Parts: sequence; structure tokens; C-alpha cells
Amino acid sequence: MARWLGLPATASAHAGELDFVMGLVHWLMLALFVGWTAFFVYTLVRFRRTRQPKADYAGVTRHYSTWVEIGVGVFEAVLLFAFSIPFWATRVAATPPHEAVVVRVVAEQFAWNVHYPGPDGEFGRTDLSLISSSNPVGLDRASPRGADDVVSTNDLRLPVDRPVVVQLSSKDVVHSFGLPNFRVKQDAIPGLMTPVWFIPTRTGEYEIVCSQLCGLAHYRMRGFVHVVGQADFDRWVRERSIPGS
Repeated sequence: MARWLGLPATASAHAGELDFVMGLVHWLMLALFVGWTAFFVYTLVRFRRTRQPKADYAGVTRHYSTWVEIGVGVFEAVLLFAFSIPFWATRVAATPPHEAVVVRVVAEQFAWNVHYPGPDGEFGRTDLSLISSSNPVGLDRASPRGADDVVSTNDLRLPVDRPVVVQLSSKDVVHSFGLPNFRVKQDAIPGLMTPVWFIPTRTGEYEIVCSQLCGLAHYRMRGFVHVVGQADFDRWVRERSIPGS
């Protein structure tokens, strides 16, 4: 389905289901396009001037169009209630599993700052007054649980086959956190922390893009997701949590 829609290869558990729903929407749009085009052509031929020099105010009296409209409405209802709403309930509105990895992504012009809780599994305190070029998330290393936290820029490391919760926020303007291969896109809004969760299913390197025009250097706001095995992920966090690493 992804290839037919011209989308990048899927790398998350929900991507295939989302592509399927998008495929159904495209088929509906194609049917409407063909149907309306055929109707317009029929109208041009049926009511052309040479055939009917005097206007026919009665027009078409059959009820074919009514039945077609009802059919389209039924198809849209099935698409909404049988596919879209269940997908939204299980993949968007549902609470992520307890074993999920939680990371914070703080957007700014023009970078993605990633904050990991470290081996202890808890985030240290952050403060706006501590933000600097060397401390982009304002992490207080002296706070409880803050000494082993890991901070990276434009480098998001995730374990494969494990739920991931990304807590999004922004320092300045509205950005849009886009992971095309994972079929994830969520706005990062100043003053709010917005969670988005998914399950990576394929190891490799993938692109992070900003899907919202956020300034003159918007094109530079590009990062990478590295999906690795659980052991490699744990080792990377341990190594980066060592002071001075």
C-alpha cells in the first residue's frame, strides 16, 4: 500500500493500518472523480444546444443521483465508523503501555533537542533560566535524578519493537514533529507538552522533519531517528549518561 500511495517504507506498528485507511480514502476520491466527470460529460451531451434549443426546465427526473449520493454517504460512514474511529481509539487516544520508553523532544529554531531520563528512568529538573548553547533543554544536573540524564541534538535513539512515548514541546514558535517512515506527525506548541506514541518495528536510520514553516532556516530543521536493538539502546544511554561523555 505504501508503494502504491508513493509513501516511504513503513517502520512502525500502526503505519500499515494507517496506509490502508488512506488507500480507502483515495479509492473513494477516485470513484467520485470518475463519477462526477462522467456526469458532467453526460450533462454537456444530453443538454447541448443543438439537441435542445429551448431550455428544458424539468431536467433529469430520474432518481439515480439520489441513490448515488446515498451510496457515497454509506461508504463514508463505513470508512469513518468501521476504520477511522477504531484506528484513532487504539493508536491515538489509547493510553500507551506501561513498558513504553519515554523521551522528551524540545523543538527550537532550528533543531530538535532530545532529553532522555538516563539509566534511573526519571527526568531531572529543567529550568528556562539554565538554557544555553551547551544546555539546550535547561537541565539542572545538580537536581535529584538529573545527573545521569542524556541530552542530544537532532539525534533520536529508540529501541526496536518497544512502545515509545515522545513528549513534545517548543521553546519559540509552532513546529511540527514529522517522522514520515513511522507515519507520525504532531505539532510542538510553545507552553504545552504534547505526547505522541508509536512502536518502531524496523531498525535503521530515518529522518525527522519539521512539517510546519517555522522561519527562514526551516529547511535546516532536520534530524535523524536511529532505531536499534534494546541492548544497543541501553548501552548508548549508559555511555552518554557518564559525565563528560
